[in-house]
This record gives sequence, C-alpha cells and structure tokens, in this order.
Amino acid sequence: MNQVILVIPAYNEEKNIKRVVDNLRQNYPELDYVVVNDGSTDGTEQILQENGYNHICLPVNLGLAGCFQTGMKYAYEKGYAYAVQFDGDGQHRPEFIASMKKKMDEGCSIVIGSRFVEGKKDFSMRMVGSRMIGLAMRITTGAKVADPTSGMRMFNREMIREFAYHLNYGPEPDTVSFLIRQGARVAEVPVVIDDRSAGESYLKPMVAVKYMLRMLISILVIQNFRVRR
Repeated sequence: MNQVILVIPAYNEEKNIKRVVDNLRQNYPELDYVVVNDGSTDGTEQILQENGYNHICLPVNLGLAGCFQTGMKYAYEKGYAYAVQFDGDGQHRPEFIASMKKKMDEGCSIVIGSRFVEGKKDFSMRMVGSRMIGLAMRITTGAKVADPTSGMRMFNREMIREFAYHLNYGPEPDTVSFLIRQGARVAEVPVVIDDRSAGESYLKPMVAVKYMLRMLISILVIQNFRVRR
C-alpha cells in the first residue's frame, strides 16, 4: 500500500477535514495522503497547519480540475504508482482502497469505487442520473460503467501523468469516457459511500440536473472533438 497516495481536494471543509485525516492517520497509517486546500475561505487551512497534516495550500480557488491536477503532480513527482481521488467531506471509506488496488494490480488504468456495480436497486435522482451518463458512455465507448458519477477513483501511474501534465480537465465522467476512448482500461469494485455528515454539498437539485445535462452533452458530442496531446 506504500505505492498508493490519497489525493484529497478540500474547499471549505473545516467541519470534516480533521475527522477524515485523523481516521487515515490512526486507522490506516499504511496509506499516504496529501490534502490540497483549494483556496478555502473558512478555517480549513488553520486546521491543516495546527495538526501538521501533509497538505498543499493553493492561494486561490482553482476548482476541482486545478486542485486535482495539483495533487496529481505531487503524486507523480513523488513516484507513487497509484493515486486515489478521495473526498474531504467524509463520504469515502478508506477500507475499500485495498480492494481497489487489488483490481488495479490486474492491469487496469482506472478503478471506480461503485455504489451500483452489484445491481443495487435505487431510484434516487443520483442513480437515475448516473444510469443515464453510464448509458451515454456505453453508446460512445462500448464500456459498461455502472457508477460513472462516483467520485472515488483510483488511477495508475500513466493516468497520474495524464492528469498532472496533459489533461486540463477535472476527474469527471466525461474525462473518464474520453480516456476509455483513448485505450484506458476501466473496472469497478463495490464500495459504500456515506452521506455528508457536516457542511453543505454544492450539488443541490438544480445544480445536479445541470451537471447531468452537461455531462451528457460532453460525452455524446464534445468528446468527439477532443484531442489527447
């Protein structure tokens, strides 16, 4: 597991970040991590400094794409074989990282921690949106992805390099779809993702609908014109 690093984007997570990192340090000391403070305006940076957490402080808010790219550059330059996109709000559980790594060791490029891979029945807006995006990905790539909107993803070193130096895009379903079309091998393992226990999610209902539409348009149309450098 010393080949794995958790990249933890954090924006205004003062109510969650200590619990997330303390859980890693106390219960999963074999896992390395780096918190990328994305220009938070609350007490996130103070908490990171006071507790001596390994972190990078961005002076301004770059959004998920720039924040994640920073973490992936760190992971690449430090020589890690695998990097995990891991939320700073406490929704992701580190106990599933071992099974993700096991799947990754079979030769995958990206392993997604899936809420729906075992056929779980759920008719929430989240699952309906995920299914629609998954269908769009299957139409355009031929790959079946049960939970493309899951934010818990593991990337191999080639993908780390892509996000660090070649892809100026966030780790979103449309980017995963693009990478599949470029030859990336994607697999899923079942995970449990908790609800946010504190703070406020940016994905309110209307924002979620707009996100889903943006992903569908990007996957079905825009990806046809995207070029990998």
